[in-house]
Formats: sequence, C-alpha cells, structure tokens
Amino acid sequence: MSTAKFAHDATHFDVIISPVITEKATMASEANQVVFKVRKTATKPEIKVAVERLFDVKVDAVNTLVRKGKRKTFKGTRGVQSDFKKAIVTLAEGHKIDVTTGL
Repeated sequence: MSTAKFAHDATHFDVIISPVITEKATMASEANQVVFKVRKTATKPEIKVAVERLFDVKVDAVNTLVRKGKRKTFKGTRGVQSDFKKAIVTLAEGHKIDVTTGL
C-alpha cells in the first residue's frame, strides 16, 4: 500500500475536534470558508496541514479566535462553559468541504 494515499496521521485527528454548524458558519461557507472547533494549543500551520491532509483540499488562510466561556444557569445551578478555540479556514478556489457528511 502506498503511504501517500493514507497520509492521515493520528495527530491530524487530534487537532480538529469538530465542525461548527451555526447560522454564521453557514453564511461563511458561501465565501468558501469552513469553521472548525480546534484544540486550544493548535497553531495556524498545524490546523492548515490537518485540514489539507484530512479533507484533501488546498487551504489559503487560517484565522483563529478563542471564545471565552460563558456563565450559565441551569435549573438554578450556576456553571461556567469552557473556553474553546475556533479556526476559520479559507479554502482555495474550486475546493469545498461538506461538513454535514463527516469524515
């Protein structure tokens, strides 16, 4: 078997946690962008390589942000949501990722 066909490294699966499917992320997909929830310590080059290898696409740019956890009350109990990092990945022309089908 050729290793180029199976270039998935276990670390690529650790970098990307899940796609973000919100109204804002859906609107970004019209501009050839995909939003992912990523590991807090992931860097932009790591995210770029992981997306390119896992989804077999060409990435133009990666923008990241950390969403701070919010305070919530559920049935009278106070709690805090965890912080998480999001990556907005801009794909090259002609490339597309359908996040609804999975990997």
